This record gives sequence, C-alpha cells and structure tokens, in this order.
Amino acid sequence: MHGRQDTSATQSQSNDGVKLITIVVSAFEAIRDGFSPDRVVADPALNRRFLDRCRVEWAGISAKDVNKQLLNARKAALLKGSKSSKSTSFKDEDDYRYASEIAARFLEKRDDMTLDDIICDPERAIEFDRIASSICGGYSPLQYRWAALNLRKASKLKPELMSHILKPVGVRLGPVAELSVSELPSEQGLYIFYGGNDTLYVGEAGNLRLRVEKHLGHSDNKELARWFWGNGFSDVNLEIQKLPEGTSKKVRRALEAELISSRHPLFNVQRP
Repeated sequence: MHGRQDTSATQSQSNDGVKLITIVVSAFEAIRDGFSPDRVVADPALNRRFLDRCRVEWAGISAKDVNKQLLNARKAALLKGSKSSKSTSFKDEDDYRYASEIAARFLEKRDDMTLDDIICDPERAIEFDRIASSICGGYSPLQYRWAALNLRKASKLKPELMSHILKPVGVRLGPVAELSVSELPSEQGLYIFYGGNDTLYVGEAGNLRLRVEKHLGHSDNKELARWFWGNGFSDVNLEIQKLPEGTSKKVRRALEAELISSRHPLFNVQRP
C-alpha cells in the first residue's frame, strides 16, 4: 500500500515538474523580446511580464521557483533553439560595479545565498537594489543586477569557501557616518571598510567594537588613516561579520586572508 502511495506521489511530482518546465519555456518565448534568460530574470519589467504569463497557466506559483526554473532550463540546454538577438550592456558600468559587488557579497554572507538566489527572488532582488543604491545611487535595478551577473561571468564573484565552512552568526553593513560605535558587537569577527570605488581595508579582531573604534579615531594602519584624513567618512561603508563564539585567532586570520585575496583591499598587505 505504501509503495503504491510513494509511486503515485513521485509520479505526481514528476508530472508537476514537466508541467512547470513547459510553462516556463512557453512564457519565456512569448515575452523575451529577443533577450536572454538572464535578462528576463534580472529586468524588473520583463520579469513581471514573464511571471504574469506563467501564472495564467499556474496561479499562485512561486516567483523564485519560476525564475530559477528558467535559469536551470538554460543551464540544462533546454533553450537551445532560443538564441538571443539582443544584447545587454551599459557604458557606465564601471561607475557602480563595486556597489553591486558589495551588495551581492553582503547578502550572500548574511543569508547564505547564491547570486542566482538573490536575483530570482523578487524581495531579495529589491533589497539588493536598495543596498547597491545606498552605496552608489542614481542607477536602475537592472544596471545593478546586470553588473553583478557580469562580475560572476568574469569570475570576480568566486565563492569565499572558508566562510561557507565557518558561517558568521551576524552580518551588518552601513554608512560609517551614521555609525554608533557603542552599538557594534564586542565579540570577535571580521570587518571591511569600503570607500569611493574600492575596498579599503579588511581586518579581524577579538573585539570588533574596540578595533573599529581605534580605526575611526586614529587607525594604526597609516595608509588607511591618511585616506580617512583626506577623504572623510561621508562615502565610507563598514561591513561587520560576527563570528561564532570559540573561533580561534588562527581561524580568524585565515578568514581575513581569504577576504584580502578575494576583495583586493587597497591598504592590506597582499599575501602571495
């Protein structure tokens, strides 16, 4: 009896999967206007049309699931006959690409998500847009999202593997000008200063509050202190990653080294 029920449930799930793929591919072809699957997912206007078309066939279906199914269909070569006739590019991408990288990295760390997870989920994508805009305003959601996708294609958003093994227990990001040092955690962790178009400095600390306060008062890194003195804090953002209790200093330094390697901060010593 149980075997028949299990077989029936598996068959139903398989039928639903085939139905979903059929709906997704059909909707994509109907609304794509010559663009790629990535563009349909990343472009808010095109994505609304795509989702609306899918929901005509399957009411109440999850936007995130539908978008991920479209990207999976592309990866599985189910859209071979759907070559894109229109490309997507923005001449001024260099001006805001760093903001997209910071926003993507932050959400990946905070929520343990991939870039696909972020872009496919409309609520997360809107939060991504808000973070990127707060760092470098004046651009469209599509521009921020497309810059992040381009970074990944260029292998500049490679996963930071150690942080997936030892996940932070709290991540926050905000402008230094609005920072209240007393609200920072006194526990151990990692911190990253961003300013202008660059990652300025990556550090680890046994007490994040004391360490950041020292940097903001008079950094013991002379280059960073000089940068703060000359540029002020109006365009500086700080990311804090609080680590689990009991994390050793050796592990903190290994995590710091990985961040230095992937983020290329201006004022850290780049180790080979």
